[in-house]
Amino acid sequence: MSHPIKKQFFRGLTMIAAGLMLVAPAHAADPVRINGSGSGLHMMKPLIEAYSKAHPEAQFEMEKPLGSSGSIKALKAGVIDIAVSSRALKEDEVKAGLTMEKYGQTPLALVCNQSVSKKAVTTQELVDIFSGKTTNWPDGKLIRLILRPVEDADTKLLRHLSPEMDSAMTSAQARPGMIVAVTDPEAIDAIAKTPGALGASGLTGVIVEHLPLNVLSLNGVEPTPETLAKGSFPFAKALDIVTNKTTLSDDAKKFLAFIYSLEGRKVSAAVGVAITAGEKSPW
Repeated sequence: MSHPIKKQFFRGLTMIAAGLMLVAPAHAADPVRINGSGSGLHMMKPLIEAYSKAHPEAQFEMEKPLGSSGSIKALKAGVIDIAVSSRALKEDEVKAGLTMEKYGQTPLALVCNQSVSKKAVTTQELVDIFSGKTTNWPDGKLIRLILRPVEDADTKLLRHLSPEMDSAMTSAQARPGMIVAVTDPEAIDAIAKTPGALGASGLTGVIVEHLPLNVLSLNGVEPTPETLAKGSFPFAKALDIVTNKTTLSDDAKKFLAFIYSLEGRKVSAAVGVAITAGEKSPW
């Protein structure tokens, strides 16, 4: 190749390269990493879906639920950006720079396998079932309890229904061969797959997952955001947002601003969340 042709050739390559640099896509944003309680992640699924429709460039990472305590530990370690918690922060967590903002609550619903025709239950019936006094449904089907771990928030909520229920829960936890589901998703999956099963789950999971479950009223009261807000339904699972505001990315802040917005609140309400946050968004 002659010298003038070489110069023209390399000049053309330079212009092409410059053109490619001008149209190269921007670096993809870092994903917003979220974890928390099972009910909290069920709530987050439709929120992420709604936000992503308006912001297709947004990226999210949400693994299997670590639970409230596990996700807060992950947040302290910088492994995630947002935790959805059902418990208050401890003193050492606040000292570590974590902040909790109120968001909402979902009813802890009593649910049974779709094969069970029952639609309502009373406190006394629950006491008899969990204590082992009642072992069959009215149609003769065997009752299969799906329990949660002893220290789980759902277990504690059920215990608080009455002193008799507290004793019945202790009896159920002590019986050998019981099915124990660690997380909300595991619990509703086990109830849906086990004939005659009875257990408890945050209402968000029941609505979002569309599983074959019957939701029971308790003492004549349906587990809904409305009855929860009125105080007539006794079991509420908190769904509050925990972050480290000093390390929170702009992308995470934008997403949080959305979930606290009127549009975000409507998405949450549609999947069983009673909003407890104030009118003004903290984001």
